[in-house]
This record gives sequence, structure tokens and C-alpha cells, in this order.
Amino acid sequence: MPTAQEDRTSRRLAWCVAHLLRHAPDHVVIDMIHRLDEPTLKYLCRDEWLSAPTVTLLLRHGAAADRGFIARNPRVVGRPLPGLPGPARYAARPGPGREPAQEAGPGPLGRDALLGLLRRHGRRPRTPLTLLRLPHDPLDPGALLREHARDPLPPGAVEALLLVGGLPLETSLALLDTRGRTGGDTPASWHRPAVRAVRMGLATFEEVVAHLAPAHLTLRLADHPATGGLRWSLPEQAGMRTALTRALSPLGDSPRHWAALERHAPGFRGTLPELVAGIVSGDPTPPAPPAGPAPAPLAHVLGLLRTGPPPEHPEPRGDWEPGQFSAERGLALVSLAVPMDSVQEDIRWIRDCLSRGLLTGADVVRYKVPACWALDEDHWLGDGDGPDRHDWPAPVLAAHAETARLTAPLGDDPEAWWRAARALPDFTGTVPELCAAAGTGGPAPREPSAP
Repeated sequence: MPTAQEDRTSRRLAWCVAHLLRHAPDHVVIDMIHRLDEPTLKYLCRDEWLSAPTVTLLLRHGAAADRGFIARNPRVVGRPLPGLPGPARYAARPGPGREPAQEAGPGPLGRDALLGLLRRHGRRPRTPLTLLRLPHDPLDPGALLREHARDPLPPGAVEALLLVGGLPLETSLALLDTRGRTGGDTPASWHRPAVRAVRMGLATFEEVVAHLAPAHLTLRLADHPATGGLRWSLPEQAGMRTALTRALSPLGDSPRHWAALERHAPGFRGTLPELVAGIVSGDPTPPAPPAGPAPAPLAHVLGLLRTGPPPEHPEPRGDWEPGQFSAERGLALVSLAVPMDSVQEDIRWIRDCLSRGLLTGADVVRYKVPACWALDEDHWLGDGDGPDRHDWPAPVLAAHAETARLTAPLGDDPEAWWRAARALPDFTGTVPELCAAAGTGGPAPREPSAP
């Protein structure tokens, strides 16, 4: 039986690993899962706020006990686990599927008849879900993909197939590829299959980036309109931006590469990694002219995703006296290195600085100590219930973007990420210092052990 000290050590390591896994590539998450000992993995699955990809990969690569712990984790919201809502919400209010089914005549629906009905009534998932509950011939994944490649299914039909189709993972991911769509506008619900795949635990953000096409739709997932209905939660939007930033990292800081991305993305029919690889190699595939109206400008989205040196905080205009803002901002930055007497006092001070424009979420990640507190928004924005528990999304998104930039030295090396995870519980410095030390393999400063 573990001692109290060993139990506290496992709990703290699980808390720190949960923060790092929000920003790590998928293969690093899988590697980290296998490195953790049993008590730490139990606390990770049972007690921590877990990102959507972490839950998905734990369910795929973890043991049966991990699934049981995740199912009882009150912080895991919206996953298809025991006791959590799923397609039954739609089954409680079925759509008018039987009336369209009468078009095909009596008996089980054939494959062609079912696909035809899904195409005609696939704007929203309710009617396709009702159709898929009717007797029909089994859908062959290969034939389904051929039909989808010839003429992509509407978003609602794809979403219904993801929910109840029982398709293999490769088929589900391939349904996100809509490069074969010809003519007409992009459907208003184009983003729903990608959000649904992540929300259900079918796909991670990296897999969405790797399979969704055309490329300009993948980029627009970083900032799709906040309309009603199914859309990203705040942590999911931050995770999607992190995955897109990682996919665009081969472009570096070259203005020529980023200009080429903005120029080629609207007409490129393939995936975003294919476009980036073509730009870096100097031989991008010539884009086909858009079939419908030109996609929305991507300059705003690319500005959100481009990682470079942190911008200087401009001198504001208004009631500030000359030099007063710089002095108060300097005081606010210094205060991040001196934690208050209590967490609540720390939260009140940082939220006040954020509201007055003295600090940004990126500043908190760069300068707050210790690093584990900087990575946990609950330590500087407060905590609450639900996945959208922070009432200020801008600091959270800025903090995640800055963390993605700072963790670049760790790269794709699982050893570097593991060194950072092991050092984080007792690390006394900032996040940049932690990432620099772990990326180079050097020793990380630690808090002296208590006697």
C-alpha cells in the first residue's frame, strides 16, 4: 500500500501531466500513457480535467480499468461513455424519416436508396438518424467511401453515420474529406462532422487536421462562427488551434511561405498537411479554381495561428498618464513571480490586471511561477463547472497559443516531453525555462525537498 507521501506525489504528477498533454502531439500522449505508473494513471483518468484528444487516446490505448475511471470522472463531458448522453437524445425526438422512406417502397432500404435519401435529407442529422434506424442493407465501408469520394454526403448525413453507423475508424475519418464537392456554396453546417467526431471520441484534433479537406475549411476550424448548435467548447477551440499551429510549424517564420499559404489555400482541394508539404518543398499543387463563391478571407485565421516572437505590448491611449502604463505593467509582470498569500487573492489580482489591459494570457504563461500554476488556468482565472468554465475566452486562447510557441523546443521527442513532465511538479521557474531545459536535456532546477 502506498504511503501518504507517495500518494501525494502520484496525484501531483497526474495533475501536471494533464496540463502538458493538452499541448502534446498524439504520439507523445500515447507514449506518456505507457510511461505512467498505475497510481498516477488512475488519478489522471479519475480526477483531472482531460482534453478531448487525451480522453480519446486513453480509451483507445489504455486498459479496461482506465475506461472505468474515465467514465466516473465528472470532468469528462460529452463523451460516449456509460451514463453520458449520446444518440439517444435524437432518438427521443425522431425526425420525419418514415415519410421519405416511403419513396423507396416496401421492404428494407437498399444501399443506393438509403444513400439517395441521406443526400436529399442530410442537412441536419435528425432525419438521417431516423433513416438509419429503419431496416436497410448493411453499408459496405468501401462502397460508402467510393460514393462519398464521387459526391460527398451532406454534413448531416455524415454526422449521423458517425453517430450510429458503426464504421471503422479509417472510414469515419475519410468521411471528413469533402474535396469532391462540386458547385454550390459550402453548407452552413460544414463544421459539424468534425466537431462531432472529436466530441464523440472518434478522432483527435490532429486526425481532423490530417483528414479534413479542403484545406481552407481546416483552417477555418480555428475560428468558425460562434453560431447556435453544435460548436467547439472553449478548451476544444484552444486544442484545435494548437493542432493547426503544429501542422503549420514547417512553414517557420518565412513570410514567403505564409504568403503562399494564404494564396493557395482558398483553391486547394487537398488536406492542410498536403498543402504545407507542397509549399515547403517549393512545388505546391496548382489550385483548382473554386467551384462556388470564393471562400472567406483567411488573413484573420492565419494571424491567429502564426507563431512568432511575442508582440510588444503597445502603449495605450486614454486616461493613462505618460509612462504610467509602462510602470504599472512592469509591476504587474513582476507580481507574477511573487505568488500571493492565497490562490483567491492571486486570482483577483490577475483578473484585475487582465481587465485593465496590463496583462494578457500570454504574459501569464511567460512570467508566472511556478510553471505548473501558469499552465493551469484555474490558478489565475478561477475555477467553475463545465467545459466552458472560464468567462474570459481571450486570455485562455492567448495562453494556449503562447504555450504552443514555448513548447516548440520539445518538438516530437517523447523523451523531452517526459523530462518536462517529471520536472514540472517541483519546478520553481517559468514555462519558458522549463521547456528550454527539457528540450536540451539539461537538468531542471527543483524545489529543495522538505525535511
